[in-house]
Amino acid sequence: MKRVAAIDCGTNSIRLLVADADPATGELKELDRRMQIVRLGQGVDRTGRLAPEALERTFAACRDYAAVIKELGAEQVRFVATSASRDAENRDDFVRGVLDILGVEPEVITGDQEAEFSFTGATKELTGRTDLTKPYLVVDIGGGSTEFVLGSDSVRAARSVDIGCVRMTERHLLRDGEVSDPPSAEQIAAIRADIDAALDHAEEAVPLAEAATLVGLAGSVTTVAALALDLDHYDSQAIHHARIPLARVQEITARLLASTHAERAASPVMHPGRVDVIAAGALVLLAIMERTGAAEVVVSEHDILDGIGWHAALDDE
Repeated sequence: MKRVAAIDCGTNSIRLLVADADPATGELKELDRRMQIVRLGQGVDRTGRLAPEALERTFAACRDYAAVIKELGAEQVRFVATSASRDAENRDDFVRGVLDILGVEPEVITGDQEAEFSFTGATKELTGRTDLTKPYLVVDIGGGSTEFVLGSDSVRAARSVDIGCVRMTERHLLRDGEVSDPPSAEQIAAIRADIDAALDHAEEAVPLAEAATLVGLAGSVTTVAALALDLDHYDSQAIHHARIPLARVQEITARLLASTHAERAASPVMHPGRVDVIAAGALVLLAIMERTGAAEVVVSEHDILDGIGWHAALDDE
């Protein structure tokens, strides 16, 4: 066993996993998993820069995570940064800050690398399942980008496209700095047009229609699942590997698009940091299901973070 720490810093959230990994058996024993909404990508789509307040929120979370990593004694730490830090002109400020706090330099990975990590994290434990047909299409809906990766036992095709819950919200739903509540039909149509164009781009590299099983990852998908399951609190065990039918995703998406901030915030499964961006995230998921013809989405709580953990375990092997 090798004790590893994996950090996934995305556009909306930063997450930590500390686990004991055994590459020989394929076992990943979770010791600590946590998430903070830091909105690192605040304004990046508009300004091209990471905002000072977004950097400070992220660095504060890194300090918290450094204490957990030290307490649990992780031997290997791997920090992966995704969409927001790829796009920012001042990403060097981000890199220096993380290095000072955690002692490791964040890897600003490509979209294709992001997709590979997501596929590994989501499908490793599906091996041997007879109720799910291959190939899998793993879809990781993040804050700034969405990754599509098709494969069976390994990656066959992958592409990252610039649609995500934060990017779509900031691009189409902000009016004078406030999120439209609820969005107009014109705003919804504009988001859908962006998503459809991005799906066209994804389909140039990934044959989406060939997927036999759609596996959905990340906070937008898991929150939609929690709502679809009518949970009275966010329950990772109930959500993990839940199978949510298309009709239920359509219903939840319509409800979110018609709701106000207060109505969304009142849900017991809604993280405060997702209240303003969940409607756009749900719309991305729905558009993907309709484009691929998926009758359901298999929801996974294991995703890029677990994939980062596995790659950390294999470092120096």
